[in-house]
Amino acid sequence: MAYYRSVGDIPPKRHTQHRREDGGLYYEELMGEEGFSSDSSLLYHRHIPSAIVDASPWELPDQTLTANHPLKPRHLKLHALAEGQEWKTADVVTGRRLVLGNADVRISYAVAGETSPLYRNAIGDECVYVESGSGAVETVFGALPVRQGDYVILPRATTHRWVPAEGEPLRAYVIEANSHITPARRYLSKFGQLLEHAPYCERDLRGPQEILTTEAEDVPVLVKHRTAQGISGTRYVYPHHPFDVVGWDGCLYPYTFNVADFEPITGRIHQPPPAHQVFEGADFVVCNFVPRKVDYHPLSIPVPYYHSNVDSDEVMFYCGGNYEARKGSGIGQGSISLHPGGHAHGPQPGAYERSIGVEFFDELAVMVDTFKPLELGEGGIASEDEGYAWTWSGRGPR
Repeated sequence: MAYYRSVGDIPPKRHTQHRREDGGLYYEELMGEEGFSSDSSLLYHRHIPSAIVDASPWELPDQTLTANHPLKPRHLKLHALAEGQEWKTADVVTGRRLVLGNADVRISYAVAGETSPLYRNAIGDECVYVESGSGAVETVFGALPVRQGDYVILPRATTHRWVPAEGEPLRAYVIEANSHITPARRYLSKFGQLLEHAPYCERDLRGPQEILTTEAEDVPVLVKHRTAQGISGTRYVYPHHPFDVVGWDGCLYPYTFNVADFEPITGRIHQPPPAHQVFEGADFVVCNFVPRKVDYHPLSIPVPYYHSNVDSDEVMFYCGGNYEARKGSGIGQGSISLHPGGHAHGPQPGAYERSIGVEFFDELAVMVDTFKPLELGEGGIASEDEGYAWTWSGRGPR
């Protein structure tokens, strides 16, 4: 988004000589979107940023997708993917389990205790929600502390690595786009400022504060990228560490936004899902449902009305509180519900009536709505609750 920052040592004028103390030149890199016609930043490196000494295939975690057929609502228990102590030797990059995906977005889950390899997603931006745990994301722009409830926005092709804090698992809900991820356009002025009706503002966004200059030789970086056949991986080796930046400035960089800083939009009657939107990408949106005062019309029914997403699939990740509408379904902390287009869904039996008179919902969930059908990844298939589709009727298939 168009929110200018400057960190470290940069020259007074762009695209001009920037010299080291010994008289040598720093190497300027323009990192920009949409063919130099959208947001960008200028980074100043100690070494030539395009120099590599090796390139070899990197086998990605399983990217297989299986159609949601027959068409059913699904309940996926993500915590079942990482039971026991496996997290102690896993990392956020290579330990991802693909849960759902389509041509526009892929949703994965990782539970990690190890520092990840250096990594770059050259396919699209990443939006990573930290369900629990803490640590840091070290990037070519600098380090970002991360904590429970943080969204971490990583622009396409940002070299970075995840460093979990010692002694606790970092649970990461990973939304990988095939595009850029931005605040909802209706929240932005024509020049990119967050407007008064937006549920958050620039003060809530936290970018790198200091550069992270690192010296090392023959440094591997894993790159996820596109090929004619789909998604692939390559392992580069750089002669010098990519974190050799002495300064940068611009409007393109990673940042964090904590869900606790989202100011919910409420009303006398039930507010539709767009009121909860936080980000968007090409053909998908990200919303969050946070603790809030609920509908205060004297005849209101606070839980959602039954609804058919005729143009989209709806994915809810339940990550805190007590989600009133789902009582009796088996859904709890760490669950995903997938409600596909073509299927009417809504509160579980009894929730509609129980919500009358309720004034506050203590719930926390991250929602992704997609405008193309979602398919199941291996992590989704491995964590499915097979009985969920029948919970509204109380009986299984005949």
